[in-house]
Amino acid sequence: MSEPIFPQGTTPSPRAAGATPAAGASGRFQSAPLGGQQRQRRTTHAGSFASWHLESAKEPEEEGWLLTYLDVITLLLVMMVVMLAFSKPMNPDNKKAETTRPDGGTVLSIQATGGGVAQKPPNNPNDGADPLEGLPLEQLGPGIEVVSSQSGINFRISSEILFPPGEAQLGPDAGDVIDRLLPVFNKAPTYSIAVEGHTDNAPISTARYPSNWELAAARAGAVVRHLQSRGINPTRLSASGYAETRPVASNANPEGRATNRRVELVMRPPVVTVQP
Repeated sequence: MSEPIFPQGTTPSPRAAGATPAAGASGRFQSAPLGGQQRQRRTTHAGSFASWHLESAKEPEEEGWLLTYLDVITLLLVMMVVMLAFSKPMNPDNKKAETTRPDGGTVLSIQATGGGVAQKPPNNPNDGADPLEGLPLEQLGPGIEVVSSQSGINFRISSEILFPPGEAQLGPDAGDVIDRLLPVFNKAPTYSIAVEGHTDNAPISTARYPSNWELAAARAGAVVRHLQSRGINPTRLSASGYAETRPVASNANPEGRATNRRVELVMRPPVVTVQP
């Protein structure tokens, strides 16, 4: 069979040449070789779409709760700044001042130099007067000792005069001794009265008073109750027990221990807080 004759410069089609198309692995069709020349490849529609289409990369999921958390932290910081801006700073320039009392004692007060709080006695005529002025101290009797200190005026009374040994009930003559101080207390109605109970270092252990702490506090309370019954304003009164922790004499001898067994009534001047 003779080969067909084609015009010069033309390319025979696969059908005319009798070539059978063969399918490639990539979905493309490739013509069989003819005359030692490789024919052009024809791409299908699917292959052409795959050549220019690219799938977009999947974006990682963001954790949205972090934004809410940062917003809450920011709001908290703003609130703290606002609170600090409106808060009143402490004044480090406060200075202590001492005022000498007519009886020789001193009263400590605080003076503010750059704002803040200052403490000073009120402008009451009775407060500036000496409660002991015009009072015959010899009328207080030998059992009452008067001591002026920085904390105020102390009236020391021996426990032997007020209480039986190891007891906190006032003796029969104790009320008369305490009543001698009423004119002083009534002369300065704005002064506070602190009653302090003291003992020696001799231990005590009873069902009612297991130690000197209970005994000292009970004795101070008995004196406070007596003063209240005599008309002293209870808001001026306070009671505390110190046991043997504040001796004024040595506990090595009987005389010193007797001196340490005492009740002190401390008159303190009033202190008010004012803004400078």
